Amino acid sequence: MSRTIGTLTIRPLDPLTDAELVHGWVTHPKASFWMMGDARLEDVEREYMAITSHPHHDAFIGLHDGEPAFLMERYDPAEVELKGLYEAEPGDIGMHFLVAPTDTPLHGFTLAVITAVMKELFADPSVLRVVVEPDVRNDAVHALNKAVGFEVLREITKPEKTALLSACTRERFQATTGGLS
Repeated sequence: MSRTIGTLTIRPLDPLTDAELVHGWVTHPKASFWMMGDARLEDVEREYMAITSHPHHDAFIGLHDGEPAFLMERYDPAEVELKGLYEAEPGDIGMHFLVAPTDTPLHGFTLAVITAVMKELFADPSVLRVVVEPDVRNDAVHALNKAVGFEVLREITKPEKTALLSACTRERFQATTGGLS
């Protein structure tokens, strides 16, 4: 990452020790599209216990210069979230990310985070395409997705939202962002 952004690293989320931190993030008004605004601490702990113990879903804490700064989820879209809603291809991986709310925003930080998340996902050679399903109303994330190479496939209806199914191949990410280095 650039000198102005700092160092971004990713570690596995521990639902017991990270639940309080994540609770503050997912219940913040800026996280409205995360749909956990009314969640209690116990709800968040239970949700992330389920995710981290699921065979097709993982959660991670992203660190900015060693301090927790974002949440990342990785899932198999043929088994979780998008099962039965699209034709999964070999090498597909699903992703969610959430940048922690802050009183001192850093210009370019969210773009750096999604870029780091994509690099992390593509570090696995079996991943050929990242698939996402953000709410159709989430214009900010649509712009970020486009900036790292996502292409809109179509609108889909999920039980909790109308989503914009989008995908980004490894090649498109490399061409859009300048590579995986």
